[in-house]
Amino acid sequence: MALFESMDLLTAVLILLAGLGAGAINAVVGSGTLITFPVLVAAGVPPVTATMSNALGLIPGNIASSFGYREEIRGQGKRLLRLVPASLAGSLVGAYLLLHLPDSAFESIVPVLIVLALLLVIFQPVLQRIVRDRKQGEGRAELSSGAAPGAGEDPAPLMSTGRWIAVVAVVFLTAIYGGYFAAAQGVILIGLLGLLLPDPLQRINGAKNVLVLVVNVTSATVYTIVGYDRINWGAVILIAIGSLLGGYFGARIARKFSPVVLRAVIVVLGLVAFWRIVTL
Repeated sequence: MALFESMDLLTAVLILLAGLGAGAINAVVGSGTLITFPVLVAAGVPPVTATMSNALGLIPGNIASSFGYREEIRGQGKRLLRLVPASLAGSLVGAYLLLHLPDSAFESIVPVLIVLALLLVIFQPVLQRIVRDRKQGEGRAELSSGAAPGAGEDPAPLMSTGRWIAVVAVVFLTAIYGGYFAAAQGVILIGLLGLLLPDPLQRINGAKNVLVLVVNVTSATVYTIVGYDRINWGAVILIAIGSLLGGYFGARIARKFSPVVLRAVIVVLGLVAFWRIVTL
């Protein structure tokens, strides 16, 4: 087949397995690119081509993991509709930067962003408790007025304007990063949203899967339109098959994790992502 004529069987299998692992990891938190990107580069794919091909290949896994988290996503429709434009706009900026800036421009700050995200994940319960205590009076007033949402309703209306602006800004800036390189954008996004949103970690993870899907679809569309001839379509197909399976089964496993276990998995994967980036 022409798509795979320059790829031996072992390389094809490794790329397929990398897609499988990346899809599963992205369902849990989001650093699967740190598996597929080095494999593609090791197979001789140029870095920018690897980034573009990887973004397209991981989309089926993003769809599968979002579907697997449909219970946690339910009730967040209004919030996500407000946040999707920020993800879309940020990913467009990130895709533009990928096509116009040298690789070193963002790679120098990626380790810092990952460490910051991991610290936010680790200390999220403490930080949320501090924020909640400071707003206790306001929260009681909202509860007594009957404004608090039920279990399946969108809690976004309870957030102050300042916090909501912060959420939108976080989604936009993370989308810029995701549109440029994508590696560990889920770690960064879930760490920051975990601090700002009054939701359990699993619900935040479900929202993260949808927002990351928007980023990857948008940036992949730009890559296809602008750099169609620079994409390795054989790698795209192999990663897509692997990430589809990995995303679906990864989401089914991750949904069963307790908040403590999920937080531990996020930290471990984040540390691995940090190590992989600084050693690329």
